[in-house]
Amino acid sequence: MAGQIVIHGARVHNLKNIDLEIPRDQLVVITGVSGSGKSSLAFDTLYAEGQRRYLEALGADTRQLLKQMAKPDVDHIDGLSPAIAIQQKTAAYNPRSTVGTLSDIYDFLRLLFARVGQPLCVTCGREITAQTIEQIGERIMALPAGSRLLILAPVQFSPGGAGKSLAELARQGFNRVMFDGHSFELGGEIPDALQNASQLDLVVDRLVLRDGIEKRLADSLEVAARAGQQTIKVEILGVGATSPLLFSQNFTCVDCGTALGEITPSLFSFNSPEGACPACNGTGIEIRGAKRIADETEATPCSKCLGARLRKASLAVRIAGKSIATFAAASISENLSLLEGLELAPERKVVGQRILAEIASRLSCLGELGLDYLTLDRPTTTLSGGELQRVRLATQIGSSLAGVLYILDEPSIGLHQQDNERLIRLLRQLRNGGNSVIVVEHDPETIGAADYVIDMGPGAGVNGGEVVAHGTPAELQKNHRSLTGKYLARELEILRPPRRRGGSGEFLQITGVRQRNLRNLTVAFPIGAMSCVTGVSGAGKSTLVMEVLFGGISQRLQKRRGKSVESQPISGWESFDRVIAIDQSSIGRTARSNPATFMGLHDHLRELFAQVPEARVRGFKAERFSFNAKGGRCEACQGDGITRVEMYFLPEIFVTCESCKGRRYNRETLDVKYKGLSIADVLDLTVNQAAELLSAVPPIHDRLRMLREVGLGYLTLGQSAVTLSGGEAQRLKLARELARRSTGRSLYLLDEPTTGLHFDDIKQLLTLLNRLTDVGNTMIIVEHNLEVIKCADFVLDLGPGGGRAGGEIVGKRTPADSAAEPASATGRYLRAVLAR
Repeated sequence: MAGQIVIHGARVHNLKNIDLEIPRDQLVVITGVSGSGKSSLAFDTLYAEGQRRYLEALGADTRQLLKQMAKPDVDHIDGLSPAIAIQQKTAAYNPRSTVGTLSDIYDFLRLLFARVGQPLCVTCGREITAQTIEQIGERIMALPAGSRLLILAPVQFSPGGAGKSLAELARQGFNRVMFDGHSFELGGEIPDALQNASQLDLVVDRLVLRDGIEKRLADSLEVAARAGQQTIKVEILGVGATSPLLFSQNFTCVDCGTALGEITPSLFSFNSPEGACPACNGTGIEIRGAKRIADETEATPCSKCLGARLRKASLAVRIAGKSIATFAAASISENLSLLEGLELAPERKVVGQRILAEIASRLSCLGELGLDYLTLDRPTTTLSGGELQRVRLATQIGSSLAGVLYILDEPSIGLHQQDNERLIRLLRQLRNGGNSVIVVEHDPETIGAADYVIDMGPGAGVNGGEVVAHGTPAELQKNHRSLTGKYLARELEILRPPRRRGGSGEFLQITGVRQRNLRNLTVAFPIGAMSCVTGVSGAGKSTLVMEVLFGGISQRLQKRRGKSVESQPISGWESFDRVIAIDQSSIGRTARSNPATFMGLHDHLRELFAQVPEARVRGFKAERFSFNAKGGRCEACQGDGITRVEMYFLPEIFVTCESCKGRRYNRETLDVKYKGLSIADVLDLTVNQAAELLSAVPPIHDRLRMLREVGLGYLTLGQSAVTLSGGEAQRLKLARELARRSTGRSLYLLDEPTTGLHFDDIKQLLTLLNRLTDVGNTMIIVEHNLEVIKCADFVLDLGPGGGRAGGEIVGKRTPADSAAEPASATGRYLRAVLAR
C-alpha cells in the first residue's frame, strides 16, 4: 500500500504472527512494557529485513553470506526503505574512538587544518610558508630592476658521501657550488673541504633582473627546486645586498632547515603512522615496558604528547594560534563560540568556508541534543548508552539523507526534560527531510509528540508480542486495552509516598568536591533515606555520585590500593558495611557473557545437569556443560554459537554457526536432558519460564526471583550481553546485588535505573527500592525521571547548565523545595508533576 510499511505475519521472538501497517514519512513511536516485543518488531524484524535486502541488492558477491544469514521470521514486508539503526549499545569496545571521530567532526577538522592551517617550525617556532614556483618568481621580480642574483639549491649529503654526489651533479651539467662563502668549480679534483661537507649550495644560475627575464627565472627556479629538494635559496649580489632569500615548496623552515613534510589530513590522525605520537602510538597514554596501561585509574598521559595523541609536526600546525588537539579538548559549546569568531585570511577563506560550515552544522546538532558539554577528544567508551546514541543521531542528521527508515532505541535516555524538547525537534527535522522515523520509547513527551503510536503488550515475554493499540496519541489514551494509554490519560499513576523518610538522623557528607566540573561542593545526604541527584545533562551528577562518592567510600571500606580520585574529606561512611555502584555499563564485552553467567546461574545449571542419570552414566562432569571449555562445546564456533564474517567495505556480520545451529554445544552434550530439555534448551528459556521449571532448585530459583522483581522476567538466560541495553545491564547488576543478603547497612548508588522502563515497570522498581530503604539501607539515585524524583525523600539539584556551566548546587531538600526553586530547570518541570 502506498505510504505504508505493511508487515504480514511477524513471528520474531515473542511476536504472535502480527499484521501491521505503519505510516511512512512520519514520526512513529513503538511503546509498551519491557519485554513486550518492541525491539523484536523494530530492530529484529524491520531493520534486520532491511539490512538483508540491502545485501541482496549487492548481487552475487553476497549470495553465500545471505544463505548464512537468518531471515526474520515474517511472511512479507511491503514498502520497506533502506534502514539505519541507531541504538544505545556499543557494537565494539574501541578505546581509540572519540566523540570527534564518531560524529565525523574530527575528519572535517583534519581536512580544515590540512587546507588552511598555518605550520610552525618544530625546532625554532617560525611560521613556515610553502610557495609555488610562480609565487617565488613574483617575489623575486619585485626586487629593484638591475639586481644581480644567484639562484642556489641547498643540497644535503649523508656523512662522507659528498664526493660521489658532487661527481654526479657535475655529470648532470652543473658547474659550480658555494660553500662557506666560497665558490668551487665542479668537474676537477674535489677539495677536502667539500669532501667532508654535509650541506652546500649548488649554483643553478646567475642573472640580472630586467624585462624579459621571467621565462629564464622560472626555468632556473624549477631546476633549483628539484636539485634542492623543494628548497630554493636566492643570494643578492652587489649594491643593496641583503641576507639570502630562502623559499620552500614543501614546508621547510628557511631559518633552520627543519622540514615539516607534506601536510595532508592523515598528518592529524592519531590512528595513522603519519600523525600518531610515536611514544604512545596515538593512545595518549604512557606506555610502561612493552604495553599500554589498561587500567585507566593507573594510566597517566604520555610524557611526549601530554595526552594529545599526535606527533610534534601535527601539533605545529595552527589555526587562530591553536593546534587541532586544542580544538579537540574544547567542549562543543566552546568550539561553536570559537568558530563564530574565527577570521581566516582572504586567500584561505575560499577553501575553509565550506569545511567550517560542515563542522559548525554538526557541532550545533550535538548542542541541540544536549551534548554541548562533551569534548571532541572524549573517548566513546566513557559515554553512556544515551550519549553514544545521540552522537550517532547527530551524525545521521548531518548527513542529510532522504528516503531512509531511521530506527532509534530510546534516544531520550540520559536527557533532562529541557534537552528532550530539543531532541523531539530534531526527530521532526529528520521526518521533515523525507524520512520515516521509528522510535522505541517510553518517554511521555516523545510519545505525545509522535504522529502515530504502536503499543505492544499486553505483558512481557510469552504474555506480550501483540499490538494492543495503535493510532494517534489522543486515540491511544481513549483505548482501554492500552496500559500506556491509561498512564498517559492518568487513569493509572505512580503515587507519591504518604510521607517522606527523615532517615536515621545521621548524614553522609562530602566536603570541597572539585572533581571535573564540580565547584567546591559540600553535600550531605541523609542516611537511611532515598535521595535523588538531578540536573540537566552534564551538570555533574554522575561525577559526584559514581566517581567521587563511590571512589572515596569504596577505598575506605575495601582499603583499595591504586590511584585515588582526588581524595575528598568524607564523613558518615562508617555507617555502611558495603557500597554498591550500579551503572549502565555492559556486563560483558563478548557474546559469551549472558544473564545466566553474570548471575552465577550457569554454575548451578552445570552442576544440575552433571547429576542427571544420563550424564553420570557417560561420566560427564560439570565442566562438560560449559561452552567456554573444550569437551562439551561446539568446536566449530568454540562455544560462541555464531561466527564472524568480515565484510571489508561494510561492518562485519555475525551469522549462526552452521555446525551447532547456534546451540553452542556438541551433539553428545545436548543428548543429556533435564525434564526433557538440554542445557541449550534451558538457556533459551526466559527468566519467567525457567523460574517455573527450576522452582525446586533453591540456588537457581532465588536468583531468578530477583531477576523477575527488577522487571527482567522476559530476558532469556543465554541472551548475549552485547545485545542488552544499558538499562537492562543495570537491572541485572541490581538483581545480583539483591540476591546477596543485606545487613541493612548498605549504600546503593544507582545511575538512572529507570532507563528502558515503562511506567508500570517504574512502579514495580520503586516498590523494590522503597523496600530496600525501609530496612535501613541508603539509596542515592542519579535520575531524570520525574516520577522517581517526586517519590524521593531528598533531592539535590545540580546545574544550572552542563559542562563548565554546571557543577553548582541549584537546590536541595525535598522535591517540593526543588520545585519551588526559580533557578532550577528540574523544578520547572517538577512543579507540574507535583501539582497533579
